[in-house]
Amino acid sequence: MTQRLLDKVALVTGGARGIGLATARAFAREGARVVIADVNEEGARKAAAELGGGALGVGVNVADPASVAAMIETIVEACGRIDVLFNNAGVGGNTPFLDLKLEDWNRIVGINLTGAFMVAQACAREMVKVGGGKIVNIASLSGQRGGNGRAAYGSAKAGLELLTKVMAVELAEHNINVNNIAPGAIETEMAKFAHDQATRAAYNYLIPMTRYGTPEEIADAAVFLCSDEARYVHGHTLNVDGGFREAGLMFKRAAPPAA
Repeated sequence: MTQRLLDKVALVTGGARGIGLATARAFAREGARVVIADVNEEGARKAAAELGGGALGVGVNVADPASVAAMIETIVEACGRIDVLFNNAGVGGNTPFLDLKLEDWNRIVGINLTGAFMVAQACAREMVKVGGGKIVNIASLSGQRGGNGRAAYGSAKAGLELLTKVMAVELAEHNINVNNIAPGAIETEMAKFAHDQATRAAYNYLIPMTRYGTPEEIADAAVFLCSDEARYVHGHTLNVDGGFREAGLMFKRAAPPAA
């Protein structure tokens, strides 16, 4: 066991399930004291209890400034500091552009971009007090490429990717590393529910590795970016997508004729 995050206080938003929960487990395995924050407070507390090791579960609505402030106050009071932020809380969206309602746009952008901004800013202010930290924002392949139904979600994630670059530039002097992870198709509970057979076939066709990723594969990337091994990685977007973004024309080569 490497213990790359030994004695660090690591906040994982959206940590009650999926990528967030897998990352919380990975952080705990690496020696961090983990805080799991989620709009589902009961789920956050349950997940923290399962982790053990002094893990803390708190409720938060990242789109509500008062809720974010209360979360930070609770963490600092209980743990004394914040060293790592895995800025993961978000909601999906898959509505065609012509049908997208303003209230749905505002909700998705409010959580995925504005919420991520508020949490990151609040955590960064605490990191400045202790001489540095690590922030990993969860962007998306949908913020890098056009896709059906992704007007709001993709725009929010594209904005988060640019926000990360600005944060990286401004926070470098405070010894705070800021990076993105951009997942591709990941086998989460949401994907199991929302992706039908046709959707899965379309993804598998476009992914060179011809499979969905796992939450644990995102978590492994997060551990690296939040460890000292990534101390000179800054303002970068790490795609963890099985090669989806980089792929061009793909086709199966014909089998050679039998001799």
